[in-house]
Amino acid sequence: MGKWVDGTGTLAVAALEIPLEVAASYRARRRGLLGRDGIAGALLIVRTNSVHTFGMRFAIDVAHLDGSFTVRSVVTMRPGRLGMIRPRGRHVLEAEAGAMAGWGLAPGVRVRVSRGEVTAGPSREA
Repeated sequence: MGKWVDGTGTLAVAALEIPLEVAASYRARRRGLLGRDGIAGALLIVRTNSVHTFGMRFAIDVAHLDGSFTVRSVVTMRPGRLGMIRPRGRHVLEAEAGAMAGWGLAPGVRVRVSRGEVTAGPSREA
């Protein structure tokens, strides 16, 4: 996938295309969905295998992805929780609680990520 940078894109799950935000920089990854009241679509946090929901305002679905973008696990986390580390996880998808079931996201499903507009970072090299 090349060098990751903060930006937007599309998450493809089967025939669905879901708006995607990409958090690649240290600052964006650390912030995640903190301070928000919701998200339209999903947030991809690259290069991580664990998340927390301390300071979150709403429950989220969390999907751990391996290096080939295959879902390893999907869990729903209420605010104020610390997620388990997934040793084979390389990236994490976050969405509002209940969204991933509606998209058919489950262990074994492979997703595709298309990167769009860059909002921070040095370049969009593939």
